[in-house]
Amino acid sequence: MTLDVPNPKDFDARLRAEAAEEPTLEVPQDPPAKKTQIIAIYGKGGIGKSFTLANLSHMMAEMGKRVLLIGCDPKSGTTSLLFGGKACPTIIETSTRKKLAGEEVKIGDVCFKRGGVFAMELGGPEVGRGCGRRGIIHGFELLEKLGFHDWDFDYVLLDFLGDVVCGGFGLPIARDMAQKVIIVGSNDLQSLYVANNVCSAVEYFRKLGGNVGVAGIVINKDDGTGEAAAFAEAVKIPILASIPADDDLRRKSANYQIFGSHATQWGALFEELAGNVAMTPPLRPRPLTQDGLLALFSAEMTGAGFVLDPATDADMRGSHAAPRPSLEVVYDNA
Repeated sequence: MTLDVPNPKDFDARLRAEAAEEPTLEVPQDPPAKKTQIIAIYGKGGIGKSFTLANLSHMMAEMGKRVLLIGCDPKSGTTSLLFGGKACPTIIETSTRKKLAGEEVKIGDVCFKRGGVFAMELGGPEVGRGCGRRGIIHGFELLEKLGFHDWDFDYVLLDFLGDVVCGGFGLPIARDMAQKVIIVGSNDLQSLYVANNVCSAVEYFRKLGGNVGVAGIVINKDDGTGEAAAFAEAVKIPILASIPADDDLRRKSANYQIFGSHATQWGALFEELAGNVAMTPPLRPRPLTQDGLLALFSAEMTGAGFVLDPATDADMRGSHAAPRPSLEVVYDNA
């Protein structure tokens, strides 16, 4: 009996074909209702983006605003935090299941409420299969069919994967789907590297005629060392809030507790953040070069004083190194 072993090249070709495939519908680009602010939030994985966004949305709702939170990160961290650790069904998986059953997706299948916040998750492809870009576009196509542009909200908050590494997760910037971007960062090089990438993406699409700007940065886990504040000053964006590195916040957020409420000691901080998010205009940032980013940190932390030592052909050949005949013409002295 002969087993048919899949050819890895065929699998790779299918993935590339899926990534290159254009959507059947255009991504919604109609202007939202005038009062609606659509805001995309970016930040390095693990930096506290979901924590910040869940609490921000809860505070906005507590202040009387109508808020829709759309999770566009495959980890579904924001809605899980909002719903006490409960994972809500994603739009993509629900659509697939309903389609197989010959049924239509209804808003109650994918949108859920807590504390006045309406929240849903787009979802994404299974690990190792499919394309993130296609998942994001497909999710927004479904939102369009559900009546996205007829919904009545003061704020629509989009929670996106931090690194702008592909067109899918850069979609709100590339297609002007959001009016502004908020970055969550901290006083560490990797989170500010991601923050600088976001600024670079915004600047790139501004040069192409886009309108999305950066409203500012939220400094999370702020230990007072000042690198994130120096970054904000260097790229010309404001600091919207500084959330301290506090053990009480860390422990309770790990247990899915919400702090964005006037009933907690952190209410004033998140109320200030909500006000700044609402009022700060989108700005055109000035992204830093790699050397400029490293310059925000001491040389001891980044190895900034390191001098590059070029390798030689003999280095690469190691024990196989041997003199090679040269074709160079050598003239005798006349």
